[in-house]
Amino acid sequence: MRIKTIQLKDFKRFNDLTISLENSSKKIIALVGPNGSGKSSVFDGFEEFSSHLKGRPGKKASYYMKSIYQETSLLAPETYDFQKHVFVTSDQDPITYTKKSFYIRSAHRFTPRLDVNQIRELSDAENDEKRPQYLIDPDSRLQDNYERLIGRFYDDVYNKELTGKKWSEDNIEGINKVLKEILDITVVSLGNPVKKEGSLYFKKGTSSKFPYENLSAGEKEVIDLVLDIYVKRDIYTDSLICIDEPELHLNTSIQRKLLIEIEKIIPDSCQLWVATHSIGFLRALQEDLKEKASVINFTGKDFDVATTLTPIIGTRTDWNNIFEIALEDLTGLLAPKKIIYCEGRPDPSTDSEERGLDAEVYNEIFSSKYPDTLFVSSGGGNAVNKNAALALKILKKAFNAVDLFLLKDKDESTIQKREIFLKEDSGNRMLKRREIENYIFDKEVLIAFCEKNSKTFNEAKYNLKVTDVINQDMKPVQQDIQSCCQASGNLDDFKKSLAKVISSKMIIFKELESEIF
Repeated sequence: MRIKTIQLKDFKRFNDLTISLENSSKKIIALVGPNGSGKSSVFDGFEEFSSHLKGRPGKKASYYMKSIYQETSLLAPETYDFQKHVFVTSDQDPITYTKKSFYIRSAHRFTPRLDVNQIRELSDAENDEKRPQYLIDPDSRLQDNYERLIGRFYDDVYNKELTGKKWSEDNIEGINKVLKEILDITVVSLGNPVKKEGSLYFKKGTSSKFPYENLSAGEKEVIDLVLDIYVKRDIYTDSLICIDEPELHLNTSIQRKLLIEIEKIIPDSCQLWVATHSIGFLRALQEDLKEKASVINFTGKDFDVATTLTPIIGTRTDWNNIFEIALEDLTGLLAPKKIIYCEGRPDPSTDSEERGLDAEVYNEIFSSKYPDTLFVSSGGGNAVNKNAALALKILKKAFNAVDLFLLKDKDESTIQKREIFLKEDSGNRMLKRREIENYIFDKEVLIAFCEKNSKTFNEAKYNLKVTDVINQDMKPVQQDIQSCCQASGNLDDFKKSLAKVISSKMIIFKELESEIF
């Protein structure tokens, strides 16, 4: 089944909402938006529409009707009639919907433990009698799924030619194949309710019979969802399946794997609707499932007026807006607010680590006070202009929230050349001293290094070798300077060690800070 439209009138937070999929009714429909934007209310609409098919009519107007909360409302709760508020069309129209047409999971589904101590009769799964009255109510249908799995084993094996081993290969191994793609656990036993082992047992690490109740909340969430969809896949074969925020206890990589695997279990004749604002699900929708998914963006919509939502086109701007929902203020923690291109070796190591000494030194000096700033090497001399110019143009277009700067050494530049360079672009920066060595080889830094490492600073030798700390080329005398501090070993390591002793209270720090920031 594929939904064409759902219209909700005077329902939950909507005056008149229509979601139209006439031209884009794919297998997965993802409702994306921040908390409180109305995603779950759409699932309430599907639940209310389908509850009359499953024999549970009549819910409270106070839960569904928006208008009774208006200041001028004269409506009484008994005026509620779902047929005036929820309208659904699909590719099955005008075929009559059945109990199997809709299956809906709320965001409040969690079973802390399994403890089945008897085998009992269960109604047909499509009756879905254990579903909660409202989607805000707790939902613990995992136990029913566990019991149905045991019942299926009895039906398929008892007095039949199918062996228990073959049944396990056909069923348990199918579940484990999915779990292996998501978690490092597998089902090893269905337990035995009559022996007080009415639970699922798992292989986890070195444990070979790990009970369900000892799993983490995230692992239980995955087990619940995978088992639920797996057990019911032969029942809901032409249905709308709604899953509201199934990723509450899961990290990003597991979220992504879970959605990919769930899509595989669900028959292509069904349609999966998910409500989410999680990075892992969004990544799966953007990359792994992009040909099978349509995304509806609920962000920033005014639902006090008639509104029609259609799937996003999927441009870069669309996805930037979508990911802002998931990241919100986390973007400032994950990405720098300032990127400063400086001189130094431009090629990163094989593991993408910075190999330019200047950038490493700057990052070390300023990482505490300016954690949102990243220094990046882009060559030496004139190369820094060439390498950085194109990158800066592209990045300024791509990342409008990031400040980008170009930092050059002064080298042989005159005061006049320096001023011209600074005026060329507001993002240009140039050191007042010759290069970074003229800062880290300053007496203030060397003395601090020696004090920290219990060394004696040879100031007399230093004064002989360094006559102009502002403009002198330090490279010919850097080994002498190292020896003034009784230090040995690699020069680059020595320079990095000097950077580590520079604190925000030091004069040299404030000098560099004023020139760069």
